[in-house]
Amino acid sequence: MQQEWISIASHDGGPNGDHYDAYLALPPAGRGPGLLLLQEIFGVNRHIRAVAEQYALDGFVVLAPDVFWREAPRVELGYAGAERERAMQLLAQADRAKLAADLATSLAALRARPECAGRVGAIGYCMGGRLAYLAAAGGGIDALSCYYGGGIQDQLEYAPRIACPIQFHYGERDAHIPMSAVEKVKAAFAGRADAEFHLYDAEHGFNCWERASYHAPSSARAHARTLDLFARTLF
Repeated sequence: MQQEWISIASHDGGPNGDHYDAYLALPPAGRGPGLLLLQEIFGVNRHIRAVAEQYALDGFVVLAPDVFWREAPRVELGYAGAERERAMQLLAQADRAKLAADLATSLAALRARPECAGRVGAIGYCMGGRLAYLAAAGGGIDALSCYYGGGIQDQLEYAPRIACPIQFHYGERDAHIPMSAVEKVKAAFAGRADAEFHLYDAEHGFNCWERASYHAPSSARAHARTLDLFARTLF
């Protein structure tokens, strides 16, 4: 497996230049389906880079763009206290329209990689789960896995635009996403045989082994289900 930071030309430039960084992890075979990995609010930190490497070892060409490059390039934050507050500030400062355009640029950059063999999926966690959902609504995504995507329930007007198979992973004890929100998302995808909902006896952030809410059995089950989806749709 190989991994490195690469530079991507932005669609419009910004206060921090006309390029932004993305973490690229390549599979041992050198080629494979593409996977756009979208971060939590804490940046492309050690955990997100490890997730990129995890999926690269599973056979995917993984690209994790630096979502907050306009506000704080290559920021890496912790999950509590002042660093969490800083992450929330970055989220509040981010321009949604520019975020959406950056997602399209990142997706195009991934598809253009010579190592990317055909189909491309997307996966995201918390904020990244919502961004992955929005990216799929824009087209060009062949399969999608959203982990505890905060705010999806408030953007259901995009649901009819998502044509690819999709998975949703939620913790039943998530204090940030109540089950009433999950039910709204379920209702928006009712009748879709290619829309899967998986619930876990876990809290928010259960996939992140660096968080206190990490729950290994739920993380393992979700990873297996995500791999099954991508194996069926991307290879």
